[in-house]
Amino acid sequence: MNVFQAVVLGMVQGLTEFLPISSSAHLKVVPVALHWGDPGVAFTGIIQLGSIAAVLWYFWSDLAQITTGVIKSIRTSDYESTEFRMALGIGLGTLPIIFFGLLIKKFIPDYDNSPLRSMAAIGCASIFMGLLLGIAEQIGKRKRNIDRLTVQDGILMGLAQAMALIPGVSRSGSTITAGLFVGLERATAARFSFLLGIPSITLAGLVELKDAVGELGDGGMISLVVGTISAAAFSYIAIAWLIRYLQTQNTWVFVWYRLAFGAAILGGIATGFLKNS
Repeated sequence: MNVFQAVVLGMVQGLTEFLPISSSAHLKVVPVALHWGDPGVAFTGIIQLGSIAAVLWYFWSDLAQITTGVIKSIRTSDYESTEFRMALGIGLGTLPIIFFGLLIKKFIPDYDNSPLRSMAAIGCASIFMGLLLGIAEQIGKRKRNIDRLTVQDGILMGLAQAMALIPGVSRSGSTITAGLFVGLERATAARFSFLLGIPSITLAGLVELKDAVGELGDGGMISLVVGTISAAAFSYIAIAWLIRYLQTQNTWVFVWYRLAFGAAILGGIATGFLKNS
């Protein structure tokens, strides 16, 4: 992979990681459609560290407040504080994706070539999750803000997050959808989705980085660094835009996009433009 390709894929990662449209799906479909080939799970996982840098940058004050609040809660035995509930929800909500991720590592060692990562699977997952987001948008109460988050919200959104191990599902899409189903405001669901993703995306990126360092030459490392920086810049833009957008707008634009994206993939396979690999 050359530097230009790394910049483009970093942009794709950054713009799609936090929008509810699946970064992993776009990181496979876009390079394949451009005849660059599938960049693979390792490259995808590593450049996600750029997205994590963007989250930490954007939510630094929130994270500092949560950390301070947790320490204060422990000292005063006040386990009902908002900060403690958020931290506990993030911690417990991270466990499902770690558990299922380890299962995949153990039982599907060739996950890059698994049917779960095929173009057809991505197209079907995109359509299914688009419909699910539409249902959540339609029936969600949207009455609870960040101060009314519960530990149960974290667990349920964490279970939804584990679904994103399948490309096309979307980590942010599945968690935002779950947040809407449990009655969170759109912007609150997105905000907590981003915070919930910090541990899981960081762990995934570090694991892939550890495995890839010994296998990459200087050129490969340069492309990884460039892709990660590109992902960080575009992730920050996407986070800031989406939170502002969801404060006043609904999620239907993403529903229609996901349906069109999935249909385009299946249509591309049917016409022979895309290979189902």
